[in-house]
Amino acid sequence: MSMLLGVDLEACRLRQAKLLEWMQSERLDRIVLTTNQHIQYLFGPRFAWTFAAAAVLDASGKSLVIAPHAEPAVCAADRVDVYKPKMLSTMRNDQAALAVEALSNSLGARWDVGRMGVEFSAYWQHLSAYHSAELVDIEPILFRHRRCKSPDELAKIRMAIQGTGVMYDVARSIIRPGISELEVYNHLQAAANNVFGEPMTATGNDYQVNSRGGGPRANVVAQAGQLYILDLGPAYRGYFADNARTIAVSRVSDEQQAAWEKIMEVFRMIESTVKPGVRCRQVFDQAQAILDQAQIGVFNHHLGHGIGLFPHEGPHLNPNWDDVFEVGDVFTAEPGLYAEALQAGMRIENDYLVTEDGIENLSPFPLELKCG
Repeated sequence: MSMLLGVDLEACRLRQAKLLEWMQSERLDRIVLTTNQHIQYLFGPRFAWTFAAAAVLDASGKSLVIAPHAEPAVCAADRVDVYKPKMLSTMRNDQAALAVEALSNSLGARWDVGRMGVEFSAYWQHLSAYHSAELVDIEPILFRHRRCKSPDELAKIRMAIQGTGVMYDVARSIIRPGISELEVYNHLQAAANNVFGEPMTATGNDYQVNSRGGGPRANVVAQAGQLYILDLGPAYRGYFADNARTIAVSRVSDEQQAAWEKIMEVFRMIESTVKPGVRCRQVFDQAQAILDQAQIGVFNHHLGHGIGLFPHEGPHLNPNWDDVFEVGDVFTAEPGLYAEALQAGMRIENDYLVTEDGIENLSPFPLELKCG
């Protein structure tokens, strides 16, 4: 496990090989990467969001990474060059241009090629100064490949999810009338960092009581009978968890318990239905039909989504997409019911791995509304 939590060079090279097969089928001479997530996915090093990096993978399999500051200790690239993103400790705002300039200097005469793949949403105008290549958008295939999680990726996701389990244990032990949202938030952040043995690289969205969600608010305290939605998404070394529990403050009303039981029906449906080849839209429609039968509350958001190096990836359990579950998908399922009579409402969310014949629950933590 310890190796998988670090940089797995063999796994990175296998991901490069898969992309190279696609490059050859599309007659691409080269791809240029300018987003830190895709550089981490293919080469291993995780650069902070405050620093720009760049990378090249040629159709021959040769690779180059441009790193900020210094050469990373481990990197699945044939060559690593460095640029300086700071001047006297001040972070420069022109890092994108500097990284591309360093890339061009390293490539020299090999820069201008016939067909070049780039990430269209992150395509730096600085690139146009160095080439006249025909450009191809590689983001769709990169996100497509990222759906099937490699063992090293799954190990980091499991660690992130483990952090949420401890966070919920802490939450159930401290949530009571009079506790502030900020106090709960601070305790949960510390709990995850202690599990990881290092600072988390991101945290989740929702830490509010008597609310559908949002960050902790100053001077807001929990009151008896309210529901506390904790939608936690800590990231470990760049890989996200995303699951939710709703905790009742001191007591659970009959209406709240009835809504919770309806949500449990959705989880039973998901765990008996999802397997490779099942359409995500079908599962969403079934969940919507179940929740529409609830006596109180409405369900009016997506049912879930994939997770990985970004909080929302494929597959999408959302009627605006028509994805199909595949082996290796890691996805969330987050049914909810919301109404004023429920003290804002509840959302409960599990993380799942799609296997050959079904799904594995990666977040088998208590689901009950009650504390303790």
